[in-house]
Amino acid sequence: MKKPQFIAIVVGLLLISILYLFVPRSNKKETAASAEVAVNQELNSKTIIDGAKTSLTADQKISLLSIENQLNTSKKQQDSILIYQSLATFWAKEVQRIEPYLYYTYSAALLENNEKSLTFAAQQLVDNFINPDAPPALQNWMASIAKVLLEKALVINPINDSAKINLGACYLFGNISDNPMQGILKVKEVVDKNPHNLYGQLILALGGKKSGQYEKAIERFLIVLNDEPNHIEAMVNLAECYELTNQKEIAINWYTKIKTLVANPEAKEAVSKRIQQLKK
Repeated sequence: MKKPQFIAIVVGLLLISILYLFVPRSNKKETAASAEVAVNQELNSKTIIDGAKTSLTADQKISLLSIENQLNTSKKQQDSILIYQSLATFWAKEVQRIEPYLYYTYSAALLENNEKSLTFAAQQLVDNFINPDAPPALQNWMASIAKVLLEKALVINPINDSAKINLGACYLFGNISDNPMQGILKVKEVVDKNPHNLYGQLILALGGKKSGQYEKAIERFLIVLNDEPNHIEAMVNLAECYELTNQKEIAINWYTKIKTLVANPEAKEAVSKRIQQLKK
């Protein structure tokens, strides 16, 4: 198992959030399908939805058509918001496809246009495009629509630090600009003002890790863990940074700590295997 896959699997098994409880991240089959779309054509919202529809059963197609017909005949904005939310629920619960869920959550938030709905939908997108296993074209699509939501949220509330950080993440991880410093500066604006903003520190650490600046990433992961000692995502990525800088004993120590903290059997087994591999 390649290291990025290991990180994605372990973090995916351990993290608990609304999205993880509601709809799983892309599985291998789904990721492969998304990658094929990304290679063969420009990825946009239409190709996302059209591609997802090809995997539906006959009964699912009938159910989907019924909801879509409601949208086509809807005349009130509030009704359209509820229908978009129904479409998001359909793709999440009935089909378990993440991309259409994200798109319709985004669409509902655009119509609702309040800070809470905009930032919620954007957070779901950010949580998925920072996944190292996501195909670059898919990351770009998710970051592009997240950026729209976040810019609208910041018009409503210009001092929303989480929105600023997530907007920075769009530039750092979403392939929407050739200048990742745009993203770093947006996040640093928040972190420099408040070094204990752990989400900002985490995003900068993940950005450093992505760019190969492992020592800087280690410093920031340690800042997160100093304030929140059992932060699993920071801990897993920190262990990998030590591994990537050939500090195997320190990496093993962190993986061992992770193993003592988790209850999920699959995650525990994955961590145990990684420890054994490092000891060889």
